[in-house]
Amino acid sequence: MKNKTENLPEKLQGERRKVAALLAKAELKELASFWSNQAEQPQVDVLRGPETGLVMVRGRIGGGGAPFNLGETTVTRATVRVSSGTSSEGLVGHSYALGRDHEKARLAAIADALWQAPQSREAVERDLLQKIAQRLDVRSTQRRREAAATKVDFFTMVRGDD
Repeated sequence: MKNKTENLPEKLQGERRKVAALLAKAELKELASFWSNQAEQPQVDVLRGPETGLVMVRGRIGGGGAPFNLGETTVTRATVRVSSGTSSEGLVGHSYALGRDHEKARLAAIADALWQAPQSREAVERDLLQKIAQRLDVRSTQRRREAAATKVDFFTMVRGDD
């Protein structure tokens, strides 16, 4: 059986990775708002999950970056099929999200499937992905400012009696 992402142009396959990363960082209220504001909600069939499991988190340590197992974290995944006017089979969307929020995983998978459809891609990018990216940028800028406020500059004064 052919993977549906093979039908996407190569450029869009790379973009889909970025979309999946943004959807994983989305908040439930952002996803729920996007879905409830859809004028026409297509039929959604749940293919897998949402189901929760554990994933090993790896880190790197030392000058060489030797990997080590940091511990496990809870992850929820979902796979859905969204009916599409362009395909009799529909579009399959996947999602993974930290935590145990089943509804978040389901809605993120729906958004992934809708993004794959050319007729709804622009709406997903404009109404959901841009908002997520803006929120993440604001949070990142705020964290940088907070860290910069604690920065201490050390300098050495040369004594003249040497």
